[in-house]
Amino acid sequence: MTSYATETLQNYQQKNADRARFLINCPDRPGIVAAVSQFLQGHGANIVESDQYTMDPMGGEFFIRIEFECPNLKEIADKLEADFQPIAEEFQMDWKIMYVSDIKNMAIFVSKEPHALLELLWEWQSGDLMANISLVISNHEDAREMVESLGIPFYYIPANKDIRKQVEEKQKELLAAHEIDVIVLARYMQILTPDFVQSFENRIINIHHSFLPAFVGAKPYERAYQRGVKMIGATSHYVTNDLDEGPIIEQDIGRVDHHDDVEDMKKIGQKIERSVLARAVKWHLDDRIIVHGNKTIVF
Repeated sequence: MTSYATETLQNYQQKNADRARFLINCPDRPGIVAAVSQFLQGHGANIVESDQYTMDPMGGEFFIRIEFECPNLKEIADKLEADFQPIAEEFQMDWKIMYVSDIKNMAIFVSKEPHALLELLWEWQSGDLMANISLVISNHEDAREMVESLGIPFYYIPANKDIRKQVEEKQKELLAAHEIDVIVLARYMQILTPDFVQSFENRIINIHHSFLPAFVGAKPYERAYQRGVKMIGATSHYVTNDLDEGPIIEQDIGRVDHHDDVEDMKKIGQKIERSVLARAVKWHLDDRIIVHGNKTIVF
Protein backbone atom coordinates (compact mmCIF):
# COMPACT_ATOMS: atom_id res chain seq x y z
CA MET A 1 0.00 0.00 0.00
CA THR A 2 1.35 3.45 -0.89
CA SER A 3 2.18 5.77 2.00
CA TYR A 4 -0.23 8.41 0.71
CA ALA A 5 -3.13 5.95 0.47
CA THR A 6 -2.32 4.60 3.93
CA GLU A 7 -2.21 8.05 5.46
CA THR A 8 -5.44 9.08 3.74
CA LEU A 9 -7.32 6.04 5.03
CA GLN A 10 -5.96 6.51 8.56
CA ASN A 11 -6.99 10.17 8.59
CA TYR A 12 -10.42 9.23 7.28
CA GLN A 13 -10.87 6.67 10.07
CA GLN A 14 -9.80 9.13 12.76
CA LYS A 15 -12.05 11.87 11.40
CA ASN A 16 -15.05 9.53 11.30
CA ALA A 17 -14.49 7.58 14.51
CA ASP A 18 -17.84 8.77 15.90
CA ARG A 19 -19.84 8.67 12.66
CA ALA A 20 -22.26 5.98 11.45
CA ARG A 21 -24.99 5.42 8.87
CA PHE A 22 -28.47 4.00 9.27
CA LEU A 23 -29.89 2.16 6.23
CA ILE A 24 -33.56 1.33 6.70
CA ASN A 25 -36.41 0.07 4.57
CA CYS A 26 -39.88 -0.86 5.79
CA PRO A 27 -43.57 -0.50 4.92
CA ASP A 28 -44.45 3.20 4.75
CA ARG A 29 -46.56 4.69 7.53
CA PRO A 30 -46.60 7.88 9.58
CA GLY A 31 -44.00 8.31 12.31
CA ILE A 32 -40.98 6.49 10.89
CA VAL A 33 -38.71 9.53 10.55
CA ALA A 34 -39.84 10.91 13.89
CA ALA A 35 -39.15 7.63 15.67
CA VAL A 36 -35.63 7.28 14.25
CA SER A 37 -34.81 10.95 14.86
CA GLN A 38 -36.04 10.86 18.45
CA PHE A 39 -34.10 7.65 19.05
CA LEU A 40 -30.86 9.25 17.84
CA GLN A 41 -31.49 12.42 19.84
CA GLY A 42 -32.12 10.34 22.94
CA HIS A 43 -28.71 8.71 22.53
CA GLY A 44 -26.88 12.01 22.09
CA ALA A 45 -26.47 11.70 18.32
CA ASN A 46 -26.58 14.54 15.79
CA ILE A 47 -27.93 13.89 12.29
CA VAL A 48 -25.58 15.30 9.63
CA GLU A 49 -27.25 13.90 6.50
CA SER A 50 -30.66 12.39 5.79
CA ASP A 51 -32.26 11.11 2.58
CA GLN A 52 -35.57 9.34 2.23
CA TYR A 53 -37.83 7.92 -0.45
CA THR A 54 -41.20 6.23 -0.55
CA MET A 55 -42.48 4.09 -3.41
CA ASP A 56 -46.05 4.97 -2.40
CA PRO A 57 -47.06 6.99 0.69
CA MET A 58 -50.26 4.95 0.88
CA GLY A 59 -48.71 1.68 1.98
CA GLY A 60 -45.65 1.39 -0.28
CA GLU A 61 -42.09 0.65 0.75
CA PHE A 62 -40.14 3.38 2.56
CA PHE A 63 -36.37 3.85 2.42
CA ILE A 64 -34.11 6.11 4.45
CA ARG A 65 -30.39 6.70 4.87
CA ILE A 66 -29.28 8.73 7.88
CA GLU A 67 -25.69 9.66 8.65
CA PHE A 68 -25.06 10.75 12.22
CA GLU A 69 -22.37 11.69 14.73
CA CYS A 70 -22.45 10.24 18.23
CA PRO A 71 -19.82 10.77 20.97
CA ASN A 72 -17.93 7.60 21.99
CA LEU A 73 -19.78 5.70 19.27
CA LYS A 74 -17.77 2.50 19.34
CA GLU A 75 -18.11 2.21 23.12
CA ILE A 76 -21.92 2.39 22.96
CA ALA A 77 -22.43 0.63 19.60
CA ASP A 78 -23.81 -2.63 21.05
CA LYS A 79 -26.23 -0.77 23.33
CA LEU A 80 -27.30 1.51 20.46
CA GLU A 81 -28.20 -1.46 18.28
CA ALA A 82 -29.95 -3.30 21.11
CA ASP A 83 -31.96 -0.23 22.06
CA PHE A 84 -33.10 0.25 18.47
CA GLN A 85 -34.50 -3.27 18.14
CA PRO A 86 -37.97 -2.47 19.60
CA ILE A 87 -38.40 0.40 17.11
CA ALA A 88 -37.32 -1.86 14.26
CA GLU A 89 -39.87 -4.47 15.29
CA GLU A 90 -42.66 -1.91 15.66
CA PHE A 91 -42.16 -0.59 12.12
CA GLN A 92 -41.15 -3.96 10.55
CA MET A 93 -37.78 -2.55 9.52
CA ASP A 94 -35.02 -4.19 7.55
CA TRP A 95 -32.11 -2.18 8.93
CA LYS A 96 -28.42 -1.98 9.63
CA ILE A 97 -25.96 0.48 11.11
CA MET A 98 -22.70 0.93 9.23
CA TYR A 99 -19.78 2.42 11.15
CA VAL A 100 -17.87 4.78 8.87
CA SER A 101 -14.47 4.13 10.41
CA ASP A 102 -14.79 0.40 9.60
CA ILE A 103 -13.09 0.58 6.21
CA LYS A 104 -14.31 -2.16 3.89
CA ASN A 105 -11.87 -4.75 2.55
CA MET A 106 -12.17 -5.00 -1.23
CA ALA A 107 -11.07 -7.65 -3.71
CA ILE A 108 -10.78 -6.89 -7.41
CA PHE A 109 -11.17 -9.59 -10.06
CA VAL A 110 -9.79 -8.84 -13.53
CA SER A 111 -8.96 -10.69 -16.74
CA LYS A 112 -6.87 -9.19 -19.57
CA GLU A 113 -8.27 -5.69 -20.12
CA PRO A 114 -6.89 -3.42 -17.35
CA HIS A 115 -8.76 -0.11 -17.87
CA ALA A 116 -11.38 -0.61 -15.15
CA LEU A 117 -8.77 -1.93 -12.71
CA LEU A 118 -6.47 1.03 -13.41
CA GLU A 119 -9.28 3.48 -12.72
CA LEU A 120 -9.94 1.92 -9.32
CA LEU A 121 -6.22 1.86 -8.50
CA TRP A 122 -5.91 5.53 -9.46
CA GLU A 123 -8.92 6.52 -7.35
CA TRP A 124 -7.45 4.59 -4.43
CA GLN A 125 -3.94 6.05 -4.86
CA SER A 126 -5.33 9.58 -5.01
CA GLY A 127 -7.29 9.13 -1.77
CA ASP A 128 -10.74 9.12 -3.36
CA LEU A 129 -11.62 5.44 -2.83
CA MET A 130 -12.18 4.70 0.85
CA ALA A 131 -11.39 0.99 0.93
CA ASN A 132 -8.57 -1.42 1.63
CA ILE A 133 -7.75 -3.01 -1.73
CA SER A 134 -6.72 -6.24 -0.07
CA LEU A 135 -5.92 -8.28 -3.17
CA VAL A 136 -6.39 -8.65 -6.91
CA ILE A 137 -7.29 -12.01 -8.45
CA SER A 138 -6.90 -12.68 -12.16
CA ASN A 139 -7.10 -15.54 -14.62
CA HIS A 140 -4.29 -13.86 -16.58
CA GLU A 141 -0.86 -12.52 -15.63
CA ASP A 142 -1.20 -9.22 -17.52
CA ALA A 143 -2.00 -7.00 -14.52
CA ARG A 144 0.56 -8.42 -12.08
CA GLU A 145 3.22 -5.69 -12.41
CA MET A 146 0.79 -2.76 -12.16
CA VAL A 147 -0.79 -4.28 -9.03
CA GLU A 148 2.31 -5.47 -7.20
CA SER A 149 4.09 -2.17 -7.83
CA LEU A 150 1.56 -0.65 -5.41
CA GLY A 151 2.18 -3.29 -2.75
CA ILE A 152 -1.14 -5.04 -3.36
CA PRO A 153 -1.10 -8.88 -3.41
CA PHE A 154 -1.78 -10.34 -6.86
CA TYR A 155 -3.02 -13.91 -7.31
CA TYR A 156 -2.99 -15.64 -10.68
CA ILE A 157 -5.60 -18.38 -10.80
CA PRO A 158 -6.24 -19.81 -14.29
CA ALA A 159 -9.96 -20.29 -14.86
CA ASN A 160 -12.35 -21.76 -17.37
CA LYS A 161 -15.76 -23.41 -17.28
CA ASP A 162 -14.30 -26.91 -16.85
CA ILE A 163 -12.51 -26.13 -13.56
CA ARG A 164 -14.82 -23.41 -12.24
CA LYS A 165 -15.62 -25.15 -8.95
CA GLN A 166 -11.97 -25.76 -8.05
CA VAL A 167 -11.07 -22.19 -9.01
CA GLU A 168 -13.78 -20.72 -6.82
CA GLU A 169 -12.68 -22.86 -3.87
CA LYS A 170 -9.23 -21.26 -4.11
CA GLN A 171 -10.77 -17.82 -4.50
CA LYS A 172 -13.00 -18.31 -1.46
CA GLU A 173 -10.00 -19.31 0.65
CA LEU A 174 -8.22 -16.09 -0.30
CA LEU A 175 -11.32 -13.97 0.26
CA ALA A 176 -11.85 -15.49 3.69
CA ALA A 177 -8.19 -15.03 4.65
CA HIS A 178 -8.40 -11.33 3.72
CA GLU A 179 -11.86 -10.90 5.33
CA ILE A 180 -13.28 -9.42 2.14
CA ASP A 181 -16.44 -7.29 2.36
CA VAL A 182 -16.96 -6.48 -1.33
CA ILE A 183 -15.80 -7.94 -4.65
CA VAL A 184 -15.44 -5.83 -7.79
CA LEU A 185 -15.41 -7.52 -11.19
CA ALA A 186 -13.30 -5.07 -13.19
CA ARG A 187 -13.84 -6.81 -16.53
CA TYR A 188 -13.42 -10.32 -15.12
CA MET A 189 -14.58 -12.41 -18.03
CA GLN A 190 -15.73 -15.51 -16.18
CA ILE A 191 -19.22 -16.53 -15.10
CA LEU A 192 -19.56 -17.15 -11.35
CA THR A 193 -21.38 -20.17 -9.97
CA PRO A 194 -24.66 -19.80 -8.03
CA ASP A 195 -22.90 -21.00 -4.86
CA PHE A 196 -20.26 -18.27 -5.13
CA VAL A 197 -22.82 -15.55 -5.86
CA GLN A 198 -24.98 -16.63 -2.93
CA SER A 199 -21.97 -16.38 -0.59
CA PHE A 200 -21.59 -12.69 -1.46
CA GLU A 201 -25.17 -11.58 -2.11
CA ASN A 202 -25.32 -7.89 -3.07
CA ARG A 203 -21.58 -7.63 -2.48
CA ILE A 204 -20.30 -8.41 -5.98
CA ILE A 205 -20.23 -5.39 -8.30
CA ASN A 206 -19.81 -5.93 -12.03
CA ILE A 207 -19.23 -3.61 -14.97
CA HIS A 208 -20.96 -4.65 -18.17
CA HIS A 209 -19.93 -3.03 -21.43
CA SER A 210 -23.37 -2.11 -22.71
CA PHE A 211 -26.35 -0.02 -21.64
CA LEU A 212 -28.41 -2.84 -20.16
CA PRO A 213 -30.84 -4.36 -20.91
CA ALA A 214 -29.47 -3.91 -24.45
CA PHE A 215 -26.82 -6.38 -25.63
CA VAL A 216 -26.70 -8.75 -22.67
CA GLY A 217 -23.81 -11.23 -22.70
CA ALA A 218 -20.67 -11.38 -24.81
CA LYS A 219 -19.46 -9.11 -27.64
CA PRO A 220 -21.86 -6.19 -27.06
CA TYR A 221 -19.74 -3.72 -29.06
CA GLU A 222 -19.72 -6.01 -32.07
CA ARG A 223 -23.48 -6.38 -31.89
CA ALA A 224 -23.95 -2.65 -31.33
CA TYR A 225 -21.90 -1.94 -34.45
CA GLN A 226 -23.90 -4.44 -36.50
CA ARG A 227 -27.13 -2.86 -35.27
CA GLY A 228 -25.97 0.63 -36.20
CA VAL A 229 -26.62 2.21 -32.82
CA LYS A 230 -26.04 5.95 -32.26
CA MET A 231 -25.07 5.62 -28.61
CA ILE A 232 -23.30 3.04 -26.51
CA GLY A 233 -23.08 2.73 -22.77
CA ALA A 234 -21.96 0.81 -19.70
CA THR A 235 -23.79 -0.57 -16.70
CA SER A 236 -22.59 -1.37 -13.20
CA HIS A 237 -24.78 -3.81 -11.30
CA TYR A 238 -24.79 -6.30 -8.49
CA VAL A 239 -24.21 -9.85 -9.67
CA THR A 240 -27.01 -12.38 -9.49
CA ASN A 241 -27.41 -15.80 -11.06
CA ASP A 242 -29.26 -14.25 -14.01
CA LEU A 243 -26.54 -13.14 -16.43
CA ASP A 244 -26.27 -9.32 -16.57
CA GLU A 245 -29.70 -8.91 -14.97
CA GLY A 246 -28.75 -8.01 -11.39
CA PRO A 247 -29.87 -4.78 -9.67
CA ILE A 248 -28.48 -1.83 -11.62
CA ILE A 249 -26.41 0.68 -9.64
CA GLU A 250 -25.22 3.13 -12.29
CA GLN A 251 -25.24 3.65 -16.08
CA ASP A 252 -23.91 6.15 -18.59
CA ILE A 253 -23.71 6.60 -22.35
CA GLY A 254 -21.61 8.10 -25.11
CA ARG A 255 -22.55 9.00 -28.67
CA VAL A 256 -21.18 7.20 -31.73
CA ASP A 257 -21.93 7.48 -35.44
CA HIS A 258 -21.35 5.75 -38.76
CA HIS A 259 -17.66 6.70 -38.74
CA ASP A 260 -16.98 4.54 -35.67
CA ASP A 261 -16.02 0.90 -36.18
CA VAL A 262 -15.95 -1.75 -33.45
CA GLU A 263 -12.52 -0.71 -32.17
CA ASP A 264 -13.59 2.93 -31.97
CA MET A 265 -16.65 1.91 -30.01
CA LYS A 266 -14.52 -0.13 -27.61
CA LYS A 267 -12.26 2.86 -26.91
CA ILE A 268 -15.22 5.15 -26.32
CA GLY A 269 -16.90 2.50 -24.22
CA GLN A 270 -13.88 1.85 -22.03
CA LYS A 271 -13.91 5.46 -20.84
CA ILE A 272 -17.56 5.09 -19.89
CA GLU A 273 -16.94 1.74 -18.19
CA ARG A 274 -14.20 3.20 -16.00
CA SER A 275 -16.24 6.10 -14.67
CA VAL A 276 -19.46 4.11 -14.22
CA LEU A 277 -17.73 1.38 -12.23
CA ALA A 278 -15.83 3.85 -10.04
CA ARG A 279 -19.04 5.70 -9.14
CA ALA A 280 -20.88 2.48 -8.33
CA VAL A 281 -18.06 1.22 -6.12
CA LYS A 282 -17.84 4.54 -4.24
CA TRP A 283 -21.61 4.54 -3.61
CA HIS A 284 -21.38 1.03 -2.22
CA LEU A 285 -18.46 1.97 0.02
CA ASP A 286 -20.40 5.02 1.24
CA ASP A 287 -23.42 2.83 2.09
CA ARG A 288 -25.65 4.77 -0.32
CA ILE A 289 -27.38 1.75 -1.88
CA ILE A 290 -30.40 -0.21 -0.71
CA VAL A 291 -31.35 -3.21 -2.84
CA HIS A 292 -35.09 -3.79 -3.22
CA GLY A 293 -35.97 -6.78 -5.34
CA ASN A 294 -34.14 -6.35 -8.62
CA LYS A 295 -33.81 -2.58 -8.25
CA THR A 296 -31.63 -0.27 -6.22
CA ILE A 297 -32.37 2.90 -4.26
CA VAL A 298 -29.24 5.05 -4.50
CA PHE A 299 -29.06 8.00 -2.11
